Amino acid sequence: MSYRNQEIWKLAKEQSNKIHKMTFSLPKFEQFETASQIRRSSKSVRSNIVEGYGRRRYTQEYIRFLIFALASNDETQDYLDSLFETESLNNEASYKGLIELNDKLGRKLNLFIQSVERSQK
Repeated sequence: MSYRNQEIWKLAKEQSNKIHKMTFSLPKFEQFETASQIRRSSKSVRSNIVEGYGRRRYTQEYIRFLIFALASNDETQDYLDSLFETESLNNEASYKGLIELNDKLGRKLNLFIQSVERSQK
């Protein structure tokens, strides 16, 4: 099995790709500020899933990286909220779609972490 088969990684990949594309529609002044930060935080979600998977033999390490992924997902949501609240992201449908995907990923990550924790016991 590969991390590429995990639903959480597939969702994180989808989210980071959509956010990457969305940032090109932001105002110029956001390109080097929040746009850069949200791209990094969304890519951090998928990277932490991958790194954790590579350490899955050590359950506590695996869980630690999954928690990092969850924290980066929360950070991504905060950036989305900030961009929408300041009207830098003014496409409500895009915002709602990204928030929906972010929420779904957060729920799946939580459930997956709980599953890994249970399997350790």
